[in-house]
Amino acid sequence: MSTSYTGGCACGAIRYEIKGEPAAMLDCQCRQCQRDSGTGHQSHLVFAAAEVATKGEPSRWQSTGDGGTVKQRAFCPTCGSPVYMTFPVVPDIFIVTPASLDDPARFRPQLVSWTAAGFPWDHIDPALPAFEKMPPGP
Repeated sequence: MSTSYTGGCACGAIRYEIKGEPAAMLDCQCRQCQRDSGTGHQSHLVFAAAEVATKGEPSRWQSTGDGGTVKQRAFCPTCGSPVYMTFPVVPDIFIVTPASLDDPARFRPQLVSWTAAGFPWDHIDPALPAFEKMPPGP
């Protein structure tokens, strides 16, 4: 039995609870994730078909990633914290940023994607599997 993943924004106006385990935990170095994070990569916990409950009304904006994937990012309209991301064409995917977790130590990256867009100053764990673009599917 797993413990739910809970978290939210910095001011507490947006909250989430996810029942289920992440399908993947990764660092992405694509250009869109760089822009969204303000640094060399963004970290994600990807949940597929998990039971998700959210509280509060986030602001949202849409962007298109390097591979053409349309992403809808949710952030707090009060404090501006990024909280979660969804894909309009794949509604069963729910992605959170590790810093939004109540227990960020639960994040353990398993891979790095889009290293082709990475910068030498963004040091990633060399022990992790790394992919120039998206890793191949199962």
